[in-house]
Amino acid sequence: MAKAAKKAKKIVLAYSGGLDTSIILKWLREDYGADEVIAFTADVGQGDELDGLEEKALKTGASKLYVRDLQEEFVRDFVFPAIRANAVYEGQYLLGTSLARPVIAKHMVEIARAEGADAVAHGATGKGNDQVRFELTTMALDKDLKTIAPWRDWDLTSRTDLINFAEKHNIPIPVSKAKPYSTDRNLLHISFEGGILEDPWQEPQEDMFLLSVSPEKAPDKPTYIEIEFEKGDAVAVDGKRMSPAVLLAHLNKVAGANGIGRIDLVESRYVGMKCRGVYETPGGTILHLAHRNLETLTLDREVINLKDSLTPKYATLVYNGYWYAPEREALQAMIDQTQELVDGVVRLKLYKGNCIVVGRKSPHSLYHDAYATFETDGVYDQSDAAGFIHCLGLRLRIRKLLRG
Repeated sequence: MAKAAKKAKKIVLAYSGGLDTSIILKWLREDYGADEVIAFTADVGQGDELDGLEEKALKTGASKLYVRDLQEEFVRDFVFPAIRANAVYEGQYLLGTSLARPVIAKHMVEIARAEGADAVAHGATGKGNDQVRFELTTMALDKDLKTIAPWRDWDLTSRTDLINFAEKHNIPIPVSKAKPYSTDRNLLHISFEGGILEDPWQEPQEDMFLLSVSPEKAPDKPTYIEIEFEKGDAVAVDGKRMSPAVLLAHLNKVAGANGIGRIDLVESRYVGMKCRGVYETPGGTILHLAHRNLETLTLDREVINLKDSLTPKYATLVYNGYWYAPEREALQAMIDQTQELVDGVVRLKLYKGNCIVVGRKSPHSLYHDAYATFETDGVYDQSDAAGFIHCLGLRLRIRKLLRG
């Protein structure tokens, strides 16, 4: 056990009520020896997972439980900026967990200050990314707070050990030895890792999924929806304006009912290892596609190319926990400037796991049919293209000349 961690007597714990943090709460009081542990639960869209948490936290050893509804802040200030950036990690992952951690850690720091706590604690393992996300955010917002990470200190070495610990101390937990995978849920997604999923060759069991039906069981008739954007942010669905959190929750239902948003991937963790994760991101999937498509209509070609070249960097920064780092903030400022004219409506066809863009319009559209038409036009002299291509090919002709 780290000596510095022993000095902490009043601790704010990021508490979900799941396997890890349920064990940690008991461990901090009985094994670690904290005088007081204050549990903090961030409501970022877990739904009924929050039911009964206060009673459970108090029985397990917490002096009190804070529950803060952060759904609107989460979507408005974290999810939507990432959508504006078209952020996707390693080509597939829409950063559901990565985006939730900084808003949770931000409020954990605020509560620690208000309560006069000398440390915060989290349930992230020493193998994962969340330890970095929690701790970098804490460092960025309060240089003096200590962080306790029990997974790096205790002698419990596996989730099986945790399940046995829970059974010994009569702590109710939402997993079993038959289904020992770990889940993380918020308004953007739900993730599944560990247990039966640790074999990348094994297909996930259908009863595992919570936010979407399988494409095979989706309706045989397509669903059409229209999403309206203002300055790169979704503001309305089918003409009805909604707040960010309400809008994303609505899209989750519509997309999930059509079997959209399931991803099964092997990703590269920041600590260096590969990890297999299964995700459901129904609403985020169609938001991402709709936003990108609207940009094709409203952004200049070179702006799109520049933005696309920076997207992997942005996504990696978020994945690795650098939300509050100056380089992410600088990238966001540039990205947000490109979104000033990303206004308009995108029409989508949802059908059996597929999300297809079938229409788009914008008051700032750069598409003009007078120039693009294959019919007769009076604005473009096609003979001009010969000189243009001749100049483009000059370096290729010189290269051939020199090589013979």
